[in-house]
Amino acid sequence: MENISVDLVVIGSGPAGQKAAIQASKLKKSVVVIEKPSQLGGACLHSGTIPSKTLRAGILDLTQFYLRSFYSKDYKFADISIGDLIFRLNAVIDIQSKTIERHFKKNNIELVYGNAQFESAKIVDVKDANGTITHRIKTEFALIATGSSPRNPPNVPFDNKYILDSSSLLQMDKLPKSMIVLGGGVIGSEYASFFAALGVEVTVIDKKDHMLPRLDREIGIHLQNGLSEIGLKFMAQKKFKEIGVEDKQAYVKCDDQTVVKADVLLYALGREANVSELAIENAGITLNSRGYIYANSLYQTQAQGVYAVGDVIGGASLASTSMEQGRLAALSICNQKTHHFPDIYPLGIYTIPEISCCGYTEEEVKKMGYNYKIGRAYYYEIAASQIYGSNTMGMFKIIFHTDTLEILGVHIVGHQATEVIHIGQVAMSFRSKIDFFVDQVFNYPTYAEGYRIAALNGFNQLKS
Repeated sequence: MENISVDLVVIGSGPAGQKAAIQASKLKKSVVVIEKPSQLGGACLHSGTIPSKTLRAGILDLTQFYLRSFYSKDYKFADISIGDLIFRLNAVIDIQSKTIERHFKKNNIELVYGNAQFESAKIVDVKDANGTITHRIKTEFALIATGSSPRNPPNVPFDNKYILDSSSLLQMDKLPKSMIVLGGGVIGSEYASFFAALGVEVTVIDKKDHMLPRLDREIGIHLQNGLSEIGLKFMAQKKFKEIGVEDKQAYVKCDDQTVVKADVLLYALGREANVSELAIENAGITLNSRGYIYANSLYQTQAQGVYAVGDVIGGASLASTSMEQGRLAALSICNQKTHHFPDIYPLGIYTIPEISCCGYTEEEVKKMGYNYKIGRAYYYEIAASQIYGSNTMGMFKIIFHTDTLEILGVHIVGHQATEVIHIGQVAMSFRSKIDFFVDQVFNYPTYAEGYRIAALNGFNQLKS
């Protein structure tokens, strides 16, 4: 057993852990990062953000998805295999892994592989697969950044062949002809759109009345309607009663006696914090009612000197927000000037087409009793969208206060939405008014000019 003494031990090498470790190292702290074998980069790199977005990009490229609008519906595009997609996925994972290794080495961050377990708030053990302690790390501070994993209830018979979660889905050896997606949230909607774009017969089942119910309702419905045009079927207000496999097909029985069968089923109903192996109770840490670690605005847990960031504390559970949480936690640990997490930040959902938003939804604005107007721009109005073949689905939606003209929310569904959202984010951060976009000159033809079209649409409503 090797004994190590450091200023900070970071458990988890995903986005949150990486940024925390690097920030602390830049401030002259000695840092050790603990990660499970072959999992450098965490779930984000191996089964979450990076694989799913790489899969998406491969599907768009290889199916020539955005060229379809230029041809008849009968035009035959090249068939692609799961091998074509996995090749690209593995290449990206390899590059990203080497990049993380290089960053850690450059910043003198020691990387220890194994399973972390708290002996106390100041001592963290690292164990191998046999449970033998290989390292005992004495530390002044500890940061938990172990992320999350799919919530797999015991009454669902996962077999990694017919009944899958979002991790095992990436291990498929062939493309199915049909798929059931149980859950119309972010992960379910993303994968449902991917496979629908591949020509798979996809059925999404959810207890809500439309996909992505936590977003602005109009945006979620706009996406759902667009996906229906490429064959996706959505079954609303249904709760599953039983899941199983029969005659080499997965099936779902709903509480209204509806039965749906398909080649595979993706269970996408939530995620849970990765804490079961950490022995957090030895550090004096308990979970909240939702099964996440409690952390205050400085990311401090109940245990002195122990911090937690990222998916393990719940909240937005985005790679982007986790990165900033990790950095801010490291600043706090190092007793540096810091700030609270920003109120305004973008949410990106990588469906096909993608969605990104910032600020309030129309439902939230209405509930708060604000006087508001909405400016809209549809992708069929935008020249760039027509040029690149993405004009069949998409819209900009800008919500603004009728009296002050202040922008309250920006919602975009369509090609490049996650890129152009940052223009709205910056405008909102500076408390800009809707006429800001009216008075600006945008490159033409670009997707970004959708802001000006939407702003003019909204501004003109004030005169009517």
